[in-house]
Amino acid sequence: MKILELIIDENDESGVEAVALVDSPAIQSEWMSFKKEEIEKAFKFKIQNEEKRIVSGYLMIADLPIVRMSDEGEIFHVVFRKNTIEKIVNKFMQKGLNGSINLMHDANQKAEGVYLIESLIIDDKRKVFAPEGFEKVSNGSWWGSMRVENDSIWEKIKSGEFRGFSVEGMFGQSVEIDIPDRVVEKIKKVVKRYKQNKISQKWLKTK
Repeated sequence: MKILELIIDENDESGVEAVALVDSPAIQSEWMSFKKEEIEKAFKFKIQNEEKRIVSGYLMIADLPIVRMSDEGEIFHVVFRKNTIEKIVNKFMQKGLNGSINLMHDANQKAEGVYLIESLIIDDKRKVFAPEGFEKVSNGSWWGSMRVENDSIWEKIKSGEFRGFSVEGMFGQSVEIDIPDRVVEKIKKVVKRYKQNKISQKWLKTK
């Protein structure tokens, strides 16, 4: 299958500028958006701590092939490689964007009182793993937690109106790359299992 790698330049305006709380998690960018059904639930968050109002989940998954259709009707896939995700996270933190959170990718709906408090780049060699309860994904994936102090937004998270994270920004496109079929199939199986694991009622139960 045709796969294009999305990249950024550390010296220009490309990169992730914000993270949105959305009802149907999907990656967004200024020049492309992805079919929601293809990665529905892949970036779904969990209420990890009810008392402290913390939600956690994957913001980006390395090497996850995401389907895309061109204006001409051509079907292809795009991926973010681990090196690119590392650059994205570094740039995001360097610019102090942990509070750059909005609702439904609407810049006019800033999520006041919501901010990123934990950020991990999954790396087996460094013994950096997502906490127990989160599916094991490719090295280089971005996992994080947000604290939600906004009462209205917290109620919408508990009710299921907001169900996941979705990054937004500007990305370049590199030449076509080749990912072995065995790797693609392994990633698909991981995502399939992740989709099948519905959020446990313990995450959503209010005290």
